[in-house]
Amino acid sequence: MKPEDTEKIQRIYEIYEQPMYRIAFAVLKNPELAEDAVSDAFVRIIDRLQKIKSPESDKTKAYIVRIIKSTSINIYRKKKRSLIRELPIDDSIVQIPDSTLNVEEHVISVMDGQDKRNLLNKLDQTDRNIIMLRCGNELSWKEVAERTSMTESTARKRFERARKKLINMKGELYDEKT
Repeated sequence: MKPEDTEKIQRIYEIYEQPMYRIAFAVLKNPELAEDAVSDAFVRIIDRLQKIKSPESDKTKAYIVRIIKSTSINIYRKKKRSLIRELPIDDSIVQIPDSTLNVEEHVISVMDGQDKRNLLNKLDQTDRNIIMLRCGNELSWKEVAERTSMTESTARKRFERARKKLINMKGELYDEKT
């Protein structure tokens, strides 16, 4: 390593070490991980030292901020994945309701065919299509997503919201009949 490279690294460290730590800590919320991120970021900066002309320039500042952000986010993602793998899950505690089971029961239970159609017609077209594809045609979430041109998670969320609307509307309809 050339002496001017050593001086450049020292100058970069003097100027950016604390701001880099603050950025990393803002992302990671952990002092040890923030220090690791700064260390990893400096390794990346040293590997790309030839790209840095002047340590004081705005271009250098933007470059270093980009490196520390991406390094911190990568560490955050790795930590998150490892935490998910390490969490012990007790199946007796975690009960995830299957949202497909109760929709038809709620819609069918008290109403005749006309009432069901009226309720479904109160939903917007996209939500109605999702309900019909999932419950009526019994398609998988992947198939529903493909047919509605949305992601699976979006289709699931829209389904859940439409399901809640149907339950509320059915309750209102039932209250009117009694």
